[in-house]
Amino acid sequence: MAMRLGNVVFDSANPQAAAAFYSELTGWPIVRTDGDWIDLRTESGAALSLQLAPDHVKPRWPDPTGPQQAHIDLIVDDMDAEHARALALGATLLDDAPDHPTFRVFADLDGHPFCLCSGDS
Repeated sequence: MAMRLGNVVFDSANPQAAAAFYSELTGWPIVRTDGDWIDLRTESGAALSLQLAPDHVKPRWPDPTGPQQAHIDLIVDDMDAEHARALALGATLLDDAPDHPTFRVFADLDGHPFCLCSGDS
């Protein structure tokens, strides 16, 4: 059976803000807005999609009573620069412990965890 990734979809209380955040963070263009659904196109052709969920409850990482639900790993060339840029765009730093120097965990505007990972990881 042949498969390929189509979309990774996150629920969002504000899909427009979430799409703008991820577009600015990754450079992926917003390619479709259809009511309460927005697609960003990745370099591989897959999509990161945001859908309206008015009652969305933010994940609480690493709290097992509010699991992360899903996360994406973004490979970066300059960890410190992208760390600062993510924070400037509104991300929240969740974990940058020195015992795992190849990745840092953040939350997006809706609380979804995402990791910035060095190309060495």
